[in-house]
Amino acid sequence: MSEAAADQRASTSLAETPDIYGAYPRLSGDQIATLEAGGVRRAVDTGETLVREGERSDYLFIILSGKVAITTTDEAGNRHVFRVHGPGRFLGELGDLEGQAAFYTAEVVEPGEVLVVPTERVRDLVAHDPVLSDLFLRAYLLRRSLLIQEGTGFRIIGSCYDPDTLRLREFAARNRLPHRWIDLERDKHAERLLQRFGVSPQDTPVVIWGGEVLRNPTNTELARRVGLPVPDTLADESDVVVVGAGPAGLGAAVYGSSDGLNTAAMERIATGGQAGTSSRIENYLGFPGGISGADLAERAVLQAGKFGARITVSAEATQLESDGGQHLLRLADGASVIARAVVLATGARYRKLAVPGIETYEGNGVYYAATFVEALMCGTGPVIIVGGGNSAGQAAIFLAARVSRVYVVIRGDDLNKSMSRYLVDQIHQHARVTVRSSTEIREVHGDRVLTAVVAEDNRTGERHTIQTRAVFVFIGADPNTSWLAGAVALDDHGFVPTGQAALYSDTDGEQGRTQRRPMMLETSRPGVFAAGDVRLGSVKRVASAVGEGSMAIRQIHEYFGS
Repeated sequence: MSEAAADQRASTSLAETPDIYGAYPRLSGDQIATLEAGGVRRAVDTGETLVREGERSDYLFIILSGKVAITTTDEAGNRHVFRVHGPGRFLGELGDLEGQAAFYTAEVVEPGEVLVVPTERVRDLVAHDPVLSDLFLRAYLLRRSLLIQEGTGFRIIGSCYDPDTLRLREFAARNRLPHRWIDLERDKHAERLLQRFGVSPQDTPVVIWGGEVLRNPTNTELARRVGLPVPDTLADESDVVVVGAGPAGLGAAVYGSSDGLNTAAMERIATGGQAGTSSRIENYLGFPGGISGADLAERAVLQAGKFGARITVSAEATQLESDGGQHLLRLADGASVIARAVVLATGARYRKLAVPGIETYEGNGVYYAATFVEALMCGTGPVIIVGGGNSAGQAAIFLAARVSRVYVVIRGDDLNKSMSRYLVDQIHQHARVTVRSSTEIREVHGDRVLTAVVAEDNRTGERHTIQTRAVFVFIGADPNTSWLAGAVALDDHGFVPTGQAALYSDTDGEQGRTQRRPMMLETSRPGVFAAGDVRLGSVKRVASAVGEGSMAIRQIHEYFGS
């Protein structure tokens, strides 16, 4: 396949990604010279493998002459050419910067010469060279999106009715890991594939990557296989431990590490929090064209890593204990971490609709995020968005570009009451979006998969059926604080009071500290701070969450100096 033909193929398959040249830029002579200062040239021959799918690559390859094909392998073992790179192009994607295994294979198809640069050198340039940083980050983020859209990477085989299958799918989707789900119930090739690997249907779900089979792996096991940082990589003791890696937690991680504090952050499922599931945030300062929540989170993770912060996923805090000015966090896997200060940034969990039987369709017609992964499950729609906040508005606009019809269902009579004006205007102007106000979902129907809902007009009581492929629920969230009971004060709804709203516990053991007033973001426990959605009275916006994360670090410095 010629390079031009590969460009055309990618352009055709990526109608939703107009910045195809941002994904595959050509380096200038000056840029190659900058990179050459830390690399070596070497000749390559036809058939040579530079990067192998499923294995970590520690080098950036820049093609000086010849051609390299980027290939992926399907579940039948057949190889597909995804892209052909010529002179001036470079290999790699987001996982290279984050130490993940490769989701593609790179093979020389025309002999030539490449420049080989250690990945550490690329990370250094991304951290300090503004021009190359923008070029590489944009390319790597877009390439990751392309791989996800193509369904490359590992395969998850399992039943749509199995909770472990749903868990693995959610973990892969939330962490933006290229993968494909093969439904044991509906895919006629699923059993044949299982037989090929010697797996019985009773042993599912399984993750298959190359010739390797993981039988019902835990999130931590899958993360470790891919190369994501897991709990056992955390240091035993840190200056600051941030619990939660949404915007507030990532803000605290960036500012804590950049201020020279030994900083660790942990997240139960994936970085980005609820913001990470937003298809496009258009009112975040500094991004006039908007940015997806996932891209924002990925950039923040790289930024925190630049300053030395350690961010782990599949790390769930289950208990907080404090004694003598030190805080012990116990994790679900039995590990523990000690910190001089803690930032609680655990955010909130999605609220679910109180509709009989709706839980049977979760992950199979009912979703709590609207990313490209969920959009793929909807086909051409129609779909229903339940909720009137900004997350619902962003999801409606995102999905309207991909499906035939989007219904926005709200209990109230006016979108303006809870949604930003720019989103309200876009919704009202979009030909494929219909708003159903004063309406609530009462019933869900389908034969194993969701096919329709019954909605009720709460003014008249009249009910009507809406045919749909999916329901996206954005009706708010409850604070993720059940694990904190007894450790810090919580209000009646589970939010964490701070500052004037918090009363110090008398069990800290340091009488001098219990007598001072808590700082603005400090909880009832001295040295334990709260930021973002989990905090009582916080403003539910991405920018304010990031701000609170940075403010918490500033107050931690004051706490250390007190």
